[in-house]
Amino acid sequence: MKKKALFAGLASSVLLLGACGSEEAEPAASATEDGKTEVVFWHAMSGDLETALNNQVDAFNESQEEYEVKPVFQGTYEEALTKFNAVAGSPDAPAIMQTFEVGTKYMIDSNKITPVQEFIDKEDFDTSVWEENILSYYQVDGKQYSMPFNSSTPVLIYNKDAFEQAGLDPEKAPRTYDELKQAAKALTTDTTDGQTGFTMLNYGWFFEQLVAAQGGLYVDNDNGRSGAPTKAVFDGAEGQNAFNLIKEMYDDKTFMNVGQNWDDMRAAFQSGKVAMYLDSSAGIRTVADNADFEVGASYLPVPNEAEREGVIIGGASLWMGDGIADETKQGAWEFMKYAASKEAQAKWHVETGYFAINPEAYDEPIVKEMWAEYPQLKVTVDQLSETTASPATQGALISTFPQSRQSVVNAMESLYQGVSVEEALKRAADETTSTLGQ
Repeated sequence: MKKKALFAGLASSVLLLGACGSEEAEPAASATEDGKTEVVFWHAMSGDLETALNNQVDAFNESQEEYEVKPVFQGTYEEALTKFNAVAGSPDAPAIMQTFEVGTKYMIDSNKITPVQEFIDKEDFDTSVWEENILSYYQVDGKQYSMPFNSSTPVLIYNKDAFEQAGLDPEKAPRTYDELKQAAKALTTDTTDGQTGFTMLNYGWFFEQLVAAQGGLYVDNDNGRSGAPTKAVFDGAEGQNAFNLIKEMYDDKTFMNVGQNWDDMRAAFQSGKVAMYLDSSAGIRTVADNADFEVGASYLPVPNEAEREGVIIGGASLWMGDGIADETKQGAWEFMKYAASKEAQAKWHVETGYFAINPEAYDEPIVKEMWAEYPQLKVTVDQLSETTASPATQGALISTFPQSRQSVVNAMESLYQGVSVEEALKRAADETTSTLGQ
């Protein structure tokens, strides 16, 4: 299913969900055979990530006698959200729902979730122990709507061996656009099966990050956080800087167009066909394990004249259902607190590469040992901790994000066909603006 069609349908359903609500008696909590309150957890983790998630759930279930969390894989984020839409606000809704970051505005507007702020206030829970730059994405007007769970940011990955061969310092990765272009030129060879200096996926998330790193906004009204957005503004100076970087390097043959497939991009790096690229921080361990050379990691580059603001959180968060028993909600909250503890987060970080929502986790011995083996992981943590909290780095709140991202992808790809930066960006911004308010 196309994301555009999915979110158009979901956005319409938000209105229906809000209109159909009615006062009903509180539903009864479901109980397991041994009398524990059942807490159903819908998620989109598969493969090794599902194993790590199940480890978290098992540890929580064994830690107490009152609740039993039952994880249920529901497919991709898009597929899971479609299923959630069918039961949202009813007793059949999951107690915990994992939703990707671009679904944030939709979840809030559905009015069929319980903001975790209610439990934070009820217990006077101290959220200062959690990473501010992760929490802020899921906050609106100071209210915490969901609990961050699997959080990641972009990072520059590079081939240290290739740096040495090109006469570059392998311990000094480029931090600015000019340094990136110079390094890419030195790393690009002109043989048929040679190496290209740099690439990034044709994916809207990376563009959003490049804009935010400069302090640029994606939409007006403080990225939709001080009011409903009415206009896309990513075609301003910051967006033009990012697109000019891509176009100039592509025209200079120091940039490789790898399309939209993550595996193709990583394969190009691991095979030595590209020396530097942007990836998710959560992918570092896999890349390092599969490369025949030493892998380096560094911060997202910014234009020479820009003040670095940092990065936006990606990934997903945990939402609490509504229309379910209070006892079930309490169980969902207890699991969220457990999963955010320093001990649980240390294990989560080590097993997945995702950030720890509780920075104290980084002091745990298992994390120190992992960082000694994978120093690249600490680079991603440092980049996040140095991020300035602002509307730019909080990220945009729009309910039609997937459509907008596709417009940006189309704009990026049009650069390779000779379309000007200004025309490509304006088209994407106009298309995004036309969807706002849907």
